[in-house]
Amino acid sequence: MTIALTIIQLLAGLFLIMVILLQSGKSAGLSGAIAGGADTFMSKGKAKTLDKKLAKMTKWVALTFVVLTLVLNLI
Repeated sequence: MTIALTIIQLLAGLFLIMVILLQSGKSAGLSGAIAGGADTFMSKGKAKTLDKKLAKMTKWVALTFVVLTLVLNLI
């Protein structure tokens, strides 16, 4: 059981890293404002919804990772 939980924790950690790296940086908005921002309104809305989904996914995967860490520590 410990090995299975360790493998799940490893996969959750790798997935957490992937989700964090997929998010756009906070400084990306500033460079777009200075350059004039050639994006249309619809493309900006899609990017925000994707970032919101990634942020929500990051919270849940991080919570899962922390719970798995605590469970493995207690075993």
